[in-house]
Amino acid sequence: MTTDSGRYSWRALPAVMLALVLLAMGGSVSASAPMPSFSLPSVTDGSAVSSENFKGKALLVTFFATWCPPCMEEVPSLIQLQQEYQGRDFSVVALAMDEGGPKVVARLVDKRKINYPVLMSAKSVERDFGGIVGIPTSFLINRSGVVVKKYPGYVPHAVLARDISSVLQ
Repeated sequence: MTTDSGRYSWRALPAVMLALVLLAMGGSVSASAPMPSFSLPSVTDGSAVSSENFKGKALLVTFFATWCPPCMEEVPSLIQLQQEYQGRDFSVVALAMDEGGPKVVARLVDKRKINYPVLMSAKSVERDFGGIVGIPTSFLINRSGVVVKKYPGYVPHAVLARDISSVLQ
């Protein structure tokens, strides 16, 4: 977009920015959308774990990586949430986006004594969840399999506990 003098016209910038925002939003999983289905390998034993395994449960699906400081800051909270709510048809499910593979993530699971399923993510699943552009990114899913909330970034324990309690009522 240049003028006759060869200079760029900045008048088009707002329209371009709006188009980019709308494009980015178009692929995201929104509240009230069904949770995308998946079948991914467990980092601990390599067995396939399907989204069908969690049918009828409320879930907190979180995308993370071992090299991500905010992700690691959330781990103790996620462990506590799993302990608090697992008897109420709830589970945390973590999807690792580490390029180092399952061995790197399995070491973290052992070291931190993680008590919830940790699976290796796949680009197709990340795309189906709307394209994960930052981590951690979490999704709260109700017992009917519907996404009720998306959390981009670190979320305080109190916020997650409040929202999970609300979904389980």
